[in-house]
Amino acid sequence: MAHPKHRTSRQRKRKRRTHYKAEIPTIASCSNCGSAVLYHRVCPECGYYRGRLIIDKSSES
Repeated sequence: MAHPKHRTSRQRKRKRRTHYKAEIPTIASCSNCGSAVLYHRVCPECGYYRGRLIIDKSSES
């Protein structure tokens, strides 16, 4: 198993890790009710996905 000969400096380590960051999720508006929805998810307000009713919200509660 290989062993490092020299210690990795903080600057070198941080330069390598510059691309490890959280991304802002892409938010779209629902085509049925207009509320904010994550891409490829059913709308939590009305239950529609791509113009089709997936979850009937009127029968819940």
